Amino acid sequence: MSKPLSSLPPSVEIRLAGWARIQEGLLPAPGKKFRPTITLSREFGCEGYPLAECLQGLMEKTYGEPWHILDKSLIERVAQDEGISLRLLRNLGDMTRLLESLGLHSADHVTHDAAFEKVAKHLLEMAGVGNAIIVGRGGAILCHDLKNCFHFRLEASLQWRVHSIAERLCLPENEARELVRTNSRIREKFINDCLGANIADLKYYDAVFNNERHSVEAIAQAILAYVKQAWPGKLSGTGSTPEGGRTGFPSPK
Repeated sequence: MSKPLSSLPPSVEIRLAGWARIQEGLLPAPGKKFRPTITLSREFGCEGYPLAECLQGLMEKTYGEPWHILDKSLIERVAQDEGISLRLLRNLGDMTRLLESLGLHSADHVTHDAAFEKVAKHLLEMAGVGNAIIVGRGGAILCHDLKNCFHFRLEASLQWRVHSIAERLCLPENEARELVRTNSRIREKFINDCLGANIADLKYYDAVFNNERHSVEAIAQAILAYVKQAWPGKLSGTGSTPEGGRTGFPSPK
């Protein structure tokens, strides 16, 4: 039996406790530390969420602090507080945007642009807190100017991505191929329409990894090593955090 796309990440309910802790972190606090955030972009079919989970474990073990994964499912749940429907969020970038451009929507309809603006606001807040791993949603582009952020991307051949999706969702290869191609087009259009950018442009990333040639574990180790080496430079370049907080990050254990 095939599985829905929503089955790839763990249930959002399991991760709401982590979101609550992030919300607490958004409150101004004396002596607040300056902590890093990592964004992960990926071609559809690459192992973005498995990488995020592996990286989360490594960062927590290395630095002794909790890290939180922020992906589409969690953002959708949180954004409901802004009155955005799940159906709209799940279809950002699809044909309904064309209908909106023609004025074919009800007076109380929330447009794609307005919905994404609210989603982007949440993402930027969470990225600013730090100790976050943002999967997708144009995080590398949205957070490009935040001094505490590192940006990485996963790519792989079409055939490898088709096989990965077929295996993870228990789909026949022809169905998996169509799913990969369709969702790849939707993602590219979504980023181009909402942010006016090419998500594959190298200028947005610290490094790009070939998921076909390197395991999730190896990529996570490489990202950890990069962040450990580069973070002191970011600290010295910023001086102090917004809100006057002190800079700092726990030393590796």
